[in-house]
Amino acid sequence: MSIGEALAEARRQAGLTVTQVSQRTRIRETIITGIEDSDYSACGGDFYARGHIRSIARVVGADPDPLIREYDTAQMPAPQAIPEDVTEPLTPIRWHEPHRPNWTAAMALAVVVTIGFLGYYFAAGAGHTTSAAAPARAHPVTHHHASHSRPTPTPKPTPSPAAPVQALTPASAVAFSPYGADQGDNPELASLAIDGDPATAWHTDWYTTANFGNLYAGTGLLVDMGRPVTITAARITLGSTPGADFQLRAGAAPSLADLPAVANAANAAGVVSLRITAPAHSRYVLIWFTSLPPDPAGTFQASVYDLRLEGRP
Repeated sequence: MSIGEALAEARRQAGLTVTQVSQRTRIRETIITGIEDSDYSACGGDFYARGHIRSIARVVGADPDPLIREYDTAQMPAPQAIPEDVTEPLTPIRWHEPHRPNWTAAMALAVVVTIGFLGYYFAAGAGHTTSAAAPARAHPVTHHHASHSRPTPTPKPTPSPAAPVQALTPASAVAFSPYGADQGDNPELASLAIDGDPATAWHTDWYTTANFGNLYAGTGLLVDMGRPVTITAARITLGSTPGADFQLRAGAAPSLADLPAVANAANAAGVVSLRITAPAHSRYVLIWFTSLPPDPAGTFQASVYDLRLEGRP
């Protein structure tokens, strides 16, 4: 019996529907259905697939450890056949006798060099006995007087002043997950973080641990500025309970790989002001939570009540 068949059978014995399992695990129904059909393509990788299998198994009353071991075994690449050893014949080593100098040729060359040197010596001595030519007349030195006029310096162009920093108005906001934009927690509440009303907020889902119950690497809120802008500062209003770790990421495309981190905060709460050292020229801004604060119910959840951005349009 496969992993998916075992989970589906345990779910039916527990009297649960796929929708009920989704509500208890916070895993989308399409992912649960895919796992039951042994299709893990929607999980986003082995790390998330293991987390989904473990969470579903606990809800339906199955032991997750054997299922995780079976998954790891199935994902292990098959060993490759080792080719037979082929013994190649050894190439015989050829020994070369040391080169013996030809002393006869060397002595003949020395005699030729000596005769040539003596001939040059006597020829040069004969040349020294002739009278030297009369020295050439020296040319008078012409002195040039420097001009008293100085060149006019070229004026340097005055740099144009930078545009003043001002408040930037986002165009829209969506919930963001590792799977992409508009697939995150509570997408219907995303616009409340940028409506200018501090009494309304976007909330993440609640999770059993601060690190999302080991189901995800993070969750967040993606803001579209509508056009590329230069962002220099951000002010984010969170809930009053400390414990939120998040990154402010900015880039030109709405994907996690194209949104590098430009600032971050740890154990944050309340109003968090971030100054971006290297101004980010981007269209998209992502508040990416990597750890959640506790809530009164004993679970973990983050909230964004307001987002204010500054920079140059």
